[in-house]
Amino acid sequence: MAKSVRAAATITRTSSLDTRALHETETVQSFERVWVSIVTTQSAPPAWVVSVSAAVAVWMVVDRRLWRRTRHLITTAHEGSHGVVALLTGRRLSGIRLHSDSSGVALSKGRSSGVGMVLMLAAGYVGPGLIGLGAAALLAADYAVAVLWLLVVLLALLLVQIRNWFGLWSVLVTGSMVLTVSWFAPEQAQSGFAYLVTGFLLVGAPRPVVELHSSRRRGGALNSDADQLSRLTGVAAIIWVGIFLVVTVGSLGIGASWLLGGLLAG
Repeated sequence: MAKSVRAAATITRTSSLDTRALHETETVQSFERVWVSIVTTQSAPPAWVVSVSAAVAVWMVVDRRLWRRTRHLITTAHEGSHGVVALLTGRRLSGIRLHSDSSGVALSKGRSSGVGMVLMLAAGYVGPGLIGLGAAALLAADYAVAVLWLLVVLLALLLVQIRNWFGLWSVLVTGSMVLTVSWFAPEQAQSGFAYLVTGFLLVGAPRPVVELHSSRRRGGALNSDADQLSRLTGVAAIIWVGIFLVVTVGSLGIGASWLLGGLLAG
């Protein structure tokens, strides 16, 4: 009887170990699959896929009713850029809030002046365009899936810094969508989605800068990034707005040339 019990216990432990080993193997295989998809180039999508993606990206920006919703994506990139630069310059990030009116705030602790503070404030409006430019460089090199997985990682890192419910919901929905496409969609759909996201970041980045200028002309946005930079540096806020516009429009022009050049070369 005792031998039977010991034998049963041994079988149970062996079965448990086998199950654990199987799960570990599946996890390793999943990571290998993701890594291979990231470092492997994909064939460029057909011209019509790129054209449709570009048209949809432009529509998401120029349509006023749609922009009220899609602007949240630009705000996410804006505040995330503040957060990344804050950490890179040695500041302590306290959290990020994204609001339903498409505004947001990134809170950090550190010196209230100096290069770090200037860089953090300057990063917001130019961030979406520079992220789009980096994505365009990867797409031009045929790393569409790498773009998507990089976005998943960035959104996951942003998620842990969110400090309000709307922001949590917004980042979770966005991240889930990108993760679903990255994991389940066929290669051509992944490429098309990567072009859509990249195009939207590039085309959408200048619009908040234009809106900022319009708001300041009406006497609003007196505590904007540009105005805070003006108080820190002594450079007029309108100059900072101009710098934001030059960087975002320049990112759009360079990114578009890379994407079109890669498409024509293909």
